[in-house]
Amino acid sequence: MASTMLSIASATPSASLSMHEKLKGKVKLGSTTNSTAGFIKTKSFGRVSMVAAVNVSRFEGVTMAPPDPILGVSEAFKADTDEKKLNLGVGAYRTEELQPYVLDVVKKAENLMLERGENKEYLPIEGLAAFNKVTAELLFGADNSVLKEQRVATVQGLSGTGSLRLAAALIERYFPGAKVLISSPTWGNHKNIFNDARVPWSEYRYYDPKTVGLDFEGMIADIKAAPGGSFILLHGCAHNPTGIDPTPEQWEKIADVIQEKNHIPFFDVAYQGFASGSLDNDASSVRLFATRGMELLVAQSYSKNLGLYAERIGAMNVVCSSSDLAARVKSQLKRLARPMYSNPPPMLLGIQLSSMNGKQRWR
Repeated sequence: MASTMLSIASATPSASLSMHEKLKGKVKLGSTTNSTAGFIKTKSFGRVSMVAAVNVSRFEGVTMAPPDPILGVSEAFKADTDEKKLNLGVGAYRTEELQPYVLDVVKKAENLMLERGENKEYLPIEGLAAFNKVTAELLFGADNSVLKEQRVATVQGLSGTGSLRLAAALIERYFPGAKVLISSPTWGNHKNIFNDARVPWSEYRYYDPKTVGLDFEGMIADIKAAPGGSFILLHGCAHNPTGIDPTPEQWEKIADVIQEKNHIPFFDVAYQGFASGSLDNDASSVRLFATRGMELLVAQSYSKNLGLYAERIGAMNVVCSSSDLAARVKSQLKRLARPMYSNPPPMLLGIQLSSMNGKQRWR
């Protein structure tokens, strides 16, 4: 937007500039000056003075970001008018009519919340205590020693992405220079998260196009070659995007190598219950590492397995070697989370998980 004003002097050039001087300070006759602070451009030619007031945005240097490669597919789907179109972008529960589907357990939890008259008071920085308890139990198993010994620091996060970003901030602050190894390929947002947190990353071999399976030897070789103390990002189950998971025997070998190299396992668990249909079986990889006494990070998400896309429910868990360390780590997770979001999202999941059997199978 721009506004212009034409001023014709009736006396002397200096008289015609008096108003300009009030607006801009000193202006020399016959000169051209620009002022982004006052958004005024002035040109003077003899007894005719032209003043143009131009609004110049401070955001002129901001360019249009490229569309998200994943969500862009959904946007293209919405724009397509073909009646036979199918959305092959974001995975979500749908009815036969391709309408969003809400799971019965979610409806049940929402009804319970209405009956109880849940208030909207601020949650603590770490989130709802009931949620943190049951989400850790669902992940590790209620009888796991890491929970009984209070060696797990759990903080509620904004779904899986927010939980991963919180972990990345922890790595950047307390493990400066440490590298995160991610599988090739991996979920498209992993690289964005670590780039944003200024955490260096590299890839380890995972998918073998020749066998359409796991490149296990390549994976092991790359983990061995990584600098000691690296964070190895692993998909707990239902690897995204390949859907290929290591066998139980391969998980044992992966754990061996990570221990030998003094690496730190970092799990992304977004599909617990999806791979085998069993919540316990799909958490076996994480529990294997915890049972070995290893310190590890685990990000959780309930967007997929419970269809809570809009709720943005997730958690960040850090398994430590002692309860004292867990308490200290949790305090720093809360400190890092505070500027990211003043409070965790509305709590729907605590009621859901507390009413579910850990051995329940998804239908």
